[in-house]
Amino acid sequence: MNQLIRFSLQISYDQYLQVYQGIAKNISVIADDGRRIAFPARNIQSFLTKEGVNGFFEMELTADNKFVRIKKLG
Repeated sequence: MNQLIRFSLQISYDQYLQVYQGIAKNISVIADDGRRIAFPARNIQSFLTKEGVNGFFEMELTADNKFVRIKKLG
């Protein structure tokens, strides 16, 4: 059974640019349930705007902790 992890994220555009500069590769956040999760920054690239990446998100993982998707919640 797949698991859903919810988290909030606020990253400025300049902070996200560090990914392109090779300085940062992963995003690390505390999920709503208290777990620290880390995932490749490219997984949130589609949510990048000129303001950065901001909002409440839900990540879906397989039972084996393989990435399925991330969606932004309303």
